[in-house]
Formats: sequence, C-alpha cells, structure tokens
Amino acid sequence: MQATPRNRLASATSPYLQQHAGNPVDWYPWGDEALERAQREDRPILLSIGYAACHWCHVMAHESFEDADVAEVMNRLFVNIKVDREQRPDLDRIYQTAHQLLTGRGGGWPLTVFLTPDDRLPFFAGTYFPRHPRHGLPGFPDLLERIAALYRQRREEIREQNQRVQAAFEQVNAAPGSPQAALDATPLDQARSALAEAFDSHRGGFGQAPKFPQPTLIECLLRDYAHAPAERRESLHMACTTLRRMALGGIYDQVGGGFARYAVDDDWMIPHFEKMLSDNALLLALYSDAWQATGDHLFARIAGETADWALREMRDPAGGFYSALDADSEGEEGRFYLWTPDEVRALLTPEEYAVVAARFGLDGAANFEGRWHFHVHASLSELAKFLRLPGETVRQRLDSARRKLYAARCQRPWPLRDEKILTGWNALMIRGMARAGRLLRRDDLVQAATQALAFLRRELWTGSGLLASWRDGRAELPAYLDDHAFLLDAVLELLQCEWDSEAADFARSLAERLLAGFQDPDGGGFFFTAHDHEALPTRSRPLTDDALPAGNGVAARALLDLGCLLGEPRYIDAGERAVRSAWPALTQLPHAHATLLGALERVLRPPRLITLRGDRDACHAWREDLERYYEPGRLVFVDPGAAGSQVRAQLCLGTVCQAPVEQLESLRDQLGHPRTGPEPAPPEN
Repeated sequence: MQATPRNRLASATSPYLQQHAGNPVDWYPWGDEALERAQREDRPILLSIGYAACHWCHVMAHESFEDADVAEVMNRLFVNIKVDREQRPDLDRIYQTAHQLLTGRGGGWPLTVFLTPDDRLPFFAGTYFPRHPRHGLPGFPDLLERIAALYRQRREEIREQNQRVQAAFEQVNAAPGSPQAALDATPLDQARSALAEAFDSHRGGFGQAPKFPQPTLIECLLRDYAHAPAERRESLHMACTTLRRMALGGIYDQVGGGFARYAVDDDWMIPHFEKMLSDNALLLALYSDAWQATGDHLFARIAGETADWALREMRDPAGGFYSALDADSEGEEGRFYLWTPDEVRALLTPEEYAVVAARFGLDGAANFEGRWHFHVHASLSELAKFLRLPGETVRQRLDSARRKLYAARCQRPWPLRDEKILTGWNALMIRGMARAGRLLRRDDLVQAATQALAFLRRELWTGSGLLASWRDGRAELPAYLDDHAFLLDAVLELLQCEWDSEAADFARSLAERLLAGFQDPDGGGFFFTAHDHEALPTRSRPLTDDALPAGNGVAARALLDLGCLLGEPRYIDAGERAVRSAWPALTQLPHAHATLLGALERVLRPPRLITLRGDRDACHAWREDLERYYEPGRLVFVDPGAAGSQVRAQLCLGTVCQAPVEQLESLRDQLGHPRTGPEPAPPEN
C-alpha cells in the first residue's frame, strides 16, 4: 500500500501542524517561504489557525482539508498557511482582533482569514466553514472561489479597507493612558458591582452558557473579600459558589481529576471535553487559595486531584508539562469520559455501584447522547442519609469505585495528547504547583515545580531570553511577553517554598529581559512581542484577560513584588507605569482587566514582604502559621543563609521595613493576625 504523501508540515514540532501533514492541501507553516511566494505570485494568503485539541478544527479538517476537490481549489487560488495558535499567539492575537474588526463579533477556532500578500492584512475573516452550505454558512469551496474573485476584481476597495484595518490596529494597540496618570480604588469597586450584576446566583459563574471558569474574575473576588472580610462577604459567596458548582459539575472530571475547557450548559454539567494545561494550572492555584481562605475541604481535594492529574497524565519525563488532551477519541467528542450503567455495574461491587449511581445520576436519564457523563447529583451527607450508612463508609466506597473506574477508563483508546511544552503554560503550572504544594503541605508538588523550572532553564532559556515551545528535543520560536511575565511570577512563588539564590538571579534576568525587550519606553506597559521580533502588521498590547491572564497585569504585579524584594526601583517604576498606562481601560471596563486590577492593588497597597531568618525548620513552622490566613498581598521568604536557632522576622510594607521581631506573636501583631486559627471548615460536599 502506497504511503500518503506528506506536505511541508511533516517536519513541524507542533502536533496540530502534523495532524495536517497528510492533507492534499499544499500547506506551508508561517515563514518566509510562504510569504515570499504569495508576494511573488500575487496570490492571496489563506491563513488557518487552530490547535490540536480543537473539536471544530478536526471537523473542518475532515470535511474540507482532507477532501481532494476542496484542496484543489485551495492550491489553485491561494498560498495556504497553517498556524498553531498555541505556538504563535502573536499571530492569533492579531488575526482574532482583525476578525472582530471585520465582522463585528468575536472569533474562535478554527480561525479562517484571507490576507493580501504584500502587507499581510486581512480582507475577509471567519471561523468554521462547512464543506457544503449549512446553517446559513456558505460551502467552503464556493466561498474560496468568491474570495479569489473578490481579490482580483476589487483591489482598490480592499486596499482602502486594509488602511482602515491598519488604523484600527494602531488605535487598539496604543497605550490608552499616560504613565503619569493618578490612580485610585474606583475600578476595584466598579468591578465588584459588575460581577455582582452578572453573577448567576443559582448555578454560579457569570452570564449564561457557554460557561467558562474565568479564574481571574474569581481570584479578583477573593482578593476583594480578603481586603475587607466583614464588608465583602458577598464577594466570597460569589467566588465560592462558583468554585463549588464547577467542582461538583461535569466540567470537572469526577473520575480522573482536572477541568475541561468550558461547559456548554448553564449547570456546568456537560463540558467541551478538551483539557488544557493552562486552565488547570490557573484553577490549581485558585482552588488552593480558596482552601486557604475558607478551610473548605472540597477545595483542598479538588486542588490536590487537579495536581495529581497533571503529574500523572501531562508530565514529560524530563520535567516539563504537555499542553492539552483532545476533546475527541475514536472520532467522537467526549467518548473517553462517558459511561453506561451496565459498564459501571460490571466494574464495581453492588455496594459501590449503589453509591456511584446515586452520586453521579446513573439512576436518572442519560445526559449526553444516550450515555452518562458524571455530574454530582447528591452530596456525601445526602448519600449517607439515603443509603443509611455512616459518612465514612460512603466516602470509602466512592473512593474505591473511582479508582476502579479510572483504571478501566485507562484501557480505552485515549484522546490525542498534545505533547509540545509551552513556556508560558508551564510557568502557570509551576506557580500552581508551588502554591498548592505550600498550602496543601505537599512536598511532591513543590518538587515537581522545581523540576519544571529546571527544565525550562535548561531547554528554553538562551541566556538572554526565552524560547516559546519545545518538543522532542527541539526548542523554537522567540518567546512572548506572557512567557517572561508568567515565569517571573512563577519563580517568585517558588522562592517562597524554598529560597534558591540561582533562581532569584534568574528572576532578575527575566525582569531585565522584560524591561529591555518588551517595555514601551514612551507610553509605559509592555508589548506582546519583543522589540527584535519579526515585523508583523501590528504589535499587540495585552491588557484584557482572556483564556490567560493579561501579560501586562502579570508583568506589572511581578515587577512590583520583585522590586520590593530586591530594593530595585526600576522594577517598581516599570510596574507602576504599566498600571498607569492602562488606567483608561481599567476605568471603562474594570472587570475585563481583573489581572491588571491585581497590579493596581499592589500599587495602592504595597506588598507585605516577610523575611524569616534562623533555624530552617523553625522558620518553615512560622511560615506555615502565617499562611493559615489568606492574604493575597503577602510574600514570605525563608533566608537559609542565616545561622542560629532563634527565628528573626522582618516585615516590609513595600519599600518601608519595620523593626525585626523574634516572637511569632509579635509578628502576628504587626500583621494584624488573630492569635487563634480560622473557624473549623464545613464538611465536604
């Protein structure tokens, strides 16, 4: 049997590009070869952007890109370029913005954009197009013919439109405010009010389906509560209601742990089944914070299971973490995660099945295409009452059943795993592992974070900057603002677990790269691409949060913290300028800028840095005592270089330090902590 011919994508490190290496389409990766051919032959560019775990990307590939007749039209009329949006978020940001400008609505994946060859500006954009006309969408081959004719016949109109798009790019990516702007807490209050208005009081979350976890918004509410616990109970209620409903819903994998990308319904029951490393990294840190803030054991369990999922299913032997698990397996979305009652009954004892059936709704109607996706229908206390069993017996049977179900599920054909290692997403997981390890008292998570950082420094740090992506021993692509900012933030988190002078020096190197490579010297803040990055139609300036925290917000907060830690005013100044430059955006739509709001809080309320010196074990005991209380503006570092058994602690408020103390009670007094611990937590759901 003759092998399928392979196109130019066969040598790519991206699993997404490799998925298309056998297409009859004459695909190019983004690069000089494709761009120069388009310009030389005066052909428009068909740019297709997606990612390996994207369900609708697979659908469009099967319908169109694998079809020889469609490929013939594409090859005849266009220069066709495939881009993995996770490796090239710079391109994805630009052309998602272009889609918004051209269509007046949000984009998504697959993103389908047609570019003029000379300036690479988009003149038509869409997302998924079917092979044949359907649901008000044109058939893809017909669309291709019309777009090619449009390019040939209406050049002047396209040129005028491109000029308007270019002007809009410049306006969108300009610094919205002055780096000298005066700041106050008004956006913080406005954000809380906006979230309260959008809050779904019955099901948690904000707005209607599809429902995304939106961890930056929930973190914003936890921070709001922490600054004024007596007055801000509503903020805690909104955050915890949302976290509980997600944890008990189908967006959370009730068998194997970890979160799916989003839920397609208002009740968090049915997810879009792909699992992304970045989402889980953010939620790992968030559930750890919620555990610290409330003492709710459900939050601790979810954080621990999410970390275990990442270690078990997403970790490369070299120490880094893979990117994603696909939504599909065996050609069906979600198949890997679905059950029938008979399948479950065959694996469990009758006693275990009784618990599982009541817990996850197997005694009710199927909830996904004739099968069951697990979603918590009854709390543990309700199960104990219904089954007339002790609560601990119910828990033991449920845990035993979950282990059996997980082992059986592992024998099924697995969804594709995207095994590229992304610097920014790994940085988020390093931060999540470090934070969870410290707050859950799990040294294995801290060790995993330490090993992942060592991997990034070994494989993706050039000595002067980061690379963005690694797979099979190949590191490539100049890294972005997010990579450097997220990793700086992660190193600061890991340093609070165990001080390491080399890691601290690395943090300084990352900060210097941020300032030299990404900072806007005139307007303040940071561009998404470095000054020496390839020339693109525009340079994005990420201020709003999307699936990831805004790079400007993370960079500003991390630089403020590092500046206070090291006594480096340049870092503090850069962080403050970034917040001031974004001030108009913060005041106009504050809840869309939750990460920048966190940086604003750092400016208005400088971080409280505590340095503990003395016996290592005694210092760590002091640190554990301090971390019984959720205080998002507090950083605690243990200096291992100080000798002696007596602990000596110093508290600095920003750049102003108080007198050292040698009694834990005295430090508590300086911090305003009570002398007893938080109230006992309620039992887990």
